[in-house]
Amino acid sequence: MSQIYTYLKSQQAEMLNRLEQWVNHDSPTFNKPAVDAMGQMLVEAFTEAGAQLTAVHEQAEMGHHYTLTYGQGQSQILVLCHFDTVWPMGEARQRPFRIENGKALGPGVHDMKGGILIGLYALKALQHFGLTPRHRVVFLLTSDEEIGSPTSRPVIEAEGQKSSYCLVLEGSLDGPLTTWRKGVGRFDMQITGIPAHAGVEPEKGVSAIEELARQIQKLHAMTDLPRGITVNVGVVSGGERSNIVARHARAEIDLRVKTRQDGEELTRRILALQPEQPGCQLKITGGINRGPFEETPAGLALFEKARGVARMLGFDVGKTGSGGGSDGNFVAALGVPTLDGLGSLGGGAHALTEFTRIEGLPQRAALLAELLLQLD
Repeated sequence: MSQIYTYLKSQQAEMLNRLEQWVNHDSPTFNKPAVDAMGQMLVEAFTEAGAQLTAVHEQAEMGHHYTLTYGQGQSQILVLCHFDTVWPMGEARQRPFRIENGKALGPGVHDMKGGILIGLYALKALQHFGLTPRHRVVFLLTSDEEIGSPTSRPVIEAEGQKSSYCLVLEGSLDGPLTTWRKGVGRFDMQITGIPAHAGVEPEKGVSAIEELARQIQKLHAMTDLPRGITVNVGVVSGGERSNIVARHARAEIDLRVKTRQDGEELTRRILALQPEQPGCQLKITGGINRGPFEETPAGLALFEKARGVARMLGFDVGKTGSGGGSDGNFVAALGVPTLDGLGSLGGGAHALTEFTRIEGLPQRAALLAELLLQLD
């Protein structure tokens, strides 16, 4: 067993204490004061561990983002973390951090405060042994990933363009590392019909709700599972009263694709939809929010390097993909070798069952620290 892994196992109790502090501090994306307070806690922890705060990316409405750097290499490894969660204020008070059967539970414990903890303790291990990777290590801590990273995306892409590698500390279910993720598209469909009295003059109306029903069938028919394409109408609304032929209807549409080419094709098809009923009007907006994180030879070589590190530490890791996007999509789309799923070993993200495996915390921190040292 490596010295780093042995050291990190000795830090497990301290890791859990810090994780408890973080999980018990709510940080919902849209609560700027709470998210900024969480960010300050993280900055303090990382600077105490030897990182230098090199930039505060101030935001007027969202929480601030932070760039922290360790080492002085000519090139850099970008490590991505987000500290916002999907949980509302008060969630941690209702179900605070707890430990059961070798698992730590609580809001955000897996997605992704456990991942940030792994990044912090990988850094602490390097500092403890006086080790410096060949590349400088840039930790980017962001506050709006759970809503698509609208303010952090330019910061992520700017750092990505300067990076030789990108490592993403999103969690992993049962251990495999993520070598691809689907791209994500978001679309909004507004439908305008012709209102009329539903009992007296229904023939004079054109129902926006009926039009929406027809468009939903066309949208869902675009799903092509063998190609990894899914189209889902997840939110609908419309109408005013049951006795009025509906004038308005609306839908929110989710698109997932595995390749950039499919993303471009499906975007064109969705934006080109036309009304089925004379008298109805469609207004469709949106597009690809996160381009696909495609599996590439350089990305697979990065995975094989990580797999070799894991075997040196005494365990194995496989590889997998995901229909969910992450901030790694932005960097992978720039052509930077990217490896995701290096964070918490757990599950139940965005669910009341969310957990991280306690024994996985030092294990994944050791994997990250040794990988940072071995990348050349």
